[in-house]
Amino acid sequence: MSAPGDVSPEILERLRSICGGLPEVYEEPAWIGVRWRIRARTVAHVYTPEPGRHRVYAHLTGPATVMTFRVPLEDLHGLTAAGFPFFRADWGRNVAAVVLGEHTDWTEVAELVTDSYCEMAPKFLVRRVVGERHVL
Repeated sequence: MSAPGDVSPEILERLRSICGGLPEVYEEPAWIGVRWRIRARTVAHVYTPEPGRHRVYAHLTGPATVMTFRVPLEDLHGLTAAGFPFFRADWGRNVAAVVLGEHTDWTEVAELVTDSYCEMAPKFLVRRVVGERHVL
């Protein structure tokens, strides 16, 4: 099983920069890797999975860094249908994953993490991020 230290410092720093800008988000070691949470809800979780340990990782051909996050249900299929670097996790109804690496579009990751935050945070905090008109 991987440990928090298995995620490269470069990836951790990029995610810390993104997550650190979201109201009341905190970082903590997870059972595998590192996660960022709002209250007791996970916004993003980054780790190095063991491909043979769980079938959702079977398509990975070697060591990879993966981030799971929440996606609005109406966007989940569109995000994951094209395949690499995205795939759907088989837990939770709206959980997606992205393989991170040299190919990563960090602007897109920032948008996805922000959307995940909006799925998990209380509405009054979401308003601080996206404004009043976007919160139902």
